[in-house]
Amino acid sequence: MSASSPELAPSTSVLTDAERRRLTRRPSDRAMIAVLAAAGLVAAFMQTLVVPVIPHLPELLDTTSADAQWVLSSTLLAAAISTPISGRLGDMYGKRRMVLVLLGILVMGSLISALSVTLIPMLIGRILQGISLGVIALGISVLRDVIHPKNLAGAVALVSATLGVGGAVGLPLAAVIAQNFDWHLLFWLAALLGAGSFVLVLSIIPVSTLRTGGSFDYAGAVGLAIGLTAVLLAVSKGTEWGWTSPVTLSILIGGVVVLVLWGFYELRRTDPLVDLRVTARRPVLFTNLASISVGFAFFVTSAALPVLLESPTTGGVGLGQSLITTSLCLMPGGLVMFLVSPLAARLSATKGPRVSLILGSAIIACAFGLGFLLMNEVWQVLLLSTIVGAGTGFAYSALPTLIMHSVPPTETAAANGLNSVMRTLGSTTSATLIGIILATQTMPGADGPLPTAQAFHTIFFVAAGVALSGVLLALFIPRRERQYEHTASIPVHTGMVPVQTGTTPVQSAG
Repeated sequence: MSASSPELAPSTSVLTDAERRRLTRRPSDRAMIAVLAAAGLVAAFMQTLVVPVIPHLPELLDTTSADAQWVLSSTLLAAAISTPISGRLGDMYGKRRMVLVLLGILVMGSLISALSVTLIPMLIGRILQGISLGVIALGISVLRDVIHPKNLAGAVALVSATLGVGGAVGLPLAAVIAQNFDWHLLFWLAALLGAGSFVLVLSIIPVSTLRTGGSFDYAGAVGLAIGLTAVLLAVSKGTEWGWTSPVTLSILIGGVVVLVLWGFYELRRTDPLVDLRVTARRPVLFTNLASISVGFAFFVTSAALPVLLESPTTGGVGLGQSLITTSLCLMPGGLVMFLVSPLAARLSATKGPRVSLILGSAIIACAFGLGFLLMNEVWQVLLLSTIVGAGTGFAYSALPTLIMHSVPPTETAAANGLNSVMRTLGSTTSATLIGIILATQTMPGADGPLPTAQAFHTIFFVAAGVALSGVLLALFIPRRERQYEHTASIPVHTGMVPVQTGTTPVQSAG
């Protein structure tokens, strides 16, 4: 066949120059990072969306106070269960696709809640909103596929910080709306933000070709959902139901048994929902354990400091502030997570994410150590919250990076999802323990029992100890590990030269 044959002749007439440029055009890394961070902020906002109206929900929804608490608890439970499942689906069918699915679910749940005037539809809407929190873990995993490696550390730190920033910024916004407008406006706003994020992700984020094979583990998903629901339900409601009551014990023990059986089942699966063999590797195992301690310590600022700020001054301990003032005092703690993310990324790049995790946990421990002295004035509580936020920023930025260094690219989303569950477990345990301490260490007040100064001292002591345990756990993470490296699964430079993806473990300083 001659060189001039039609089969080998260049087909310059097939595509125009404009069409070629459109095919090779790629959004900038900054644009993709901004879009994924915005989606993470919107999803994180769902955590604190209803906090300002929780005391009024029994009247608004014609229900009891205990049942009204499920409007908040159901969202957290749904997030813990759905995050690893959506991560696995993202690894199999496309992370960008699953981000869009979760944002669509967020919009649907927000609309259902916006139209609800009774408890059941409200719970359905809030569960759907909770499912969307997996956007953050998926967004971090998307970054691994589409961002240039030199920008990855900073991007991961920023998107990881949205978990704290979204809740901290959303709380005062929700308080202002709830105090001055119809409370349903909170959900209309959530639907609008979710729809905006959906359009941005659809328009800006490219499709990644990186996929993992196999079939979805439906039995594993059901087993994980049942086990996690039972354990988290017993931990979160143990104080209310009684820790030794038959209901609490049966649910807790049953959940543990289900999770143990689920673990044996996953080890026998060819395509498990979560590869427990990878999870049991020393870097992943100790990163997940450290995540529990970080989640525990950070949630203290959300569970204990508002009580300190809002308790009446008549007891000599509380600071007598309004909900909006309290929200504004806690907001800098979330904002500083955003501000320290570039520093955390730089530290991780030069010294390794292990060092960032150790530093962040140490800062949190020191902050709560100072908490014994920083609880007498509003500015002191604000300072305490800000320091904890800075430490959490360093720690949160390191966690997904450590996970991604230790798992194959095809399992990034599922592994990050499981890591998010560990943080949720820490937060749930923190909320439960703080509730017990505040309920048992009280003094008489004009409108009922008030927490004592000793209660807050105990909370700060426990939080500092848990943060220090995070430092010790991080020390067990290897300095140098077999690190999975890969390049983006789409072209990362302008032009037509794609960068190939690989999963070869290499030695790396960590």
